[in-house]
Amino acid sequence: MNIILSGIGGHMGREIVTLAGEGKYGACIVGGVDPNGASYEDIPVFKSFDEADPSCDVIVDFSHHSATEALLDFAVSHSLPLVIATTGQTEEELKMIKKASEKIPLFFASNYSVGVALLVELAKKAASVLPDADIEIVETHHNRKVDAPSGTALTLAKEIASVKENAMIKTGRTGYGKREKNEIGVQSVRMGNIVGIHEVIIGTASETITLKHEAHSRALFAEGALCAAAFLKDKPAGLYDMKAMVSM
Repeated sequence: MNIILSGIGGHMGREIVTLAGEGKYGACIVGGVDPNGASYEDIPVFKSFDEADPSCDVIVDFSHHSATEALLDFAVSHSLPLVIATTGQTEEELKMIKKASEKIPLFFASNYSVGVALLVELAKKAASVLPDADIEIVETHHNRKVDAPSGTALTLAKEIASVKENAMIKTGRTGYGKREKNEIGVQSVRMGNIVGIHEVIIGTASETITLKHEAHSRALFAEGALCAAAFLKDKPAGLYDMKAMVSM
């Protein structure tokens, strides 16, 4: 599986390169894109997609959401499957992603952990069984993460909202006023070098359930992205996610 890696110079890009170098998942990095000019001895790296060689089986993106338009244009113009593992997209960029998926197989997830995919399903089940419960999501990440709340926390909130009548998502909490009955609160913490922790707290007047997922290594997300890349092989155009992959 020959891969062009967008964001090859970043933390996650280096994780992907390491796994591929170990022969994991049959992955081979044949090129990278990095606007800051990352350098690898045996991998050609281009500063933009305008310069990149499209000779690959799939593109894996761990860059920045601002590169979305150029990334999609390159993938669609060369009919290449694409794994987007970048978060923080604007509404306009999300529309671009959906439109591109009509032409190419596109895997897009806010979190590439199988454990997080399970957390989502468990949280939805708990919310449906306890419809009157208060629900709060607390996400904690390293102090370099630029988007808040995390894409994973927003996915959790949206999935829970899909089974909770009249649910509304509220990010952050400040000022005066009581908690609304159908509110799903999302709180963000940024500190140290924490890879990622997501907690869903479901509370009634008589009991509290806490569901928690903690990532111990960024390799977890790199492994998931490579699994997603392999999953796209021979898939028709469409938008795929972790739920689609784990249900196969």
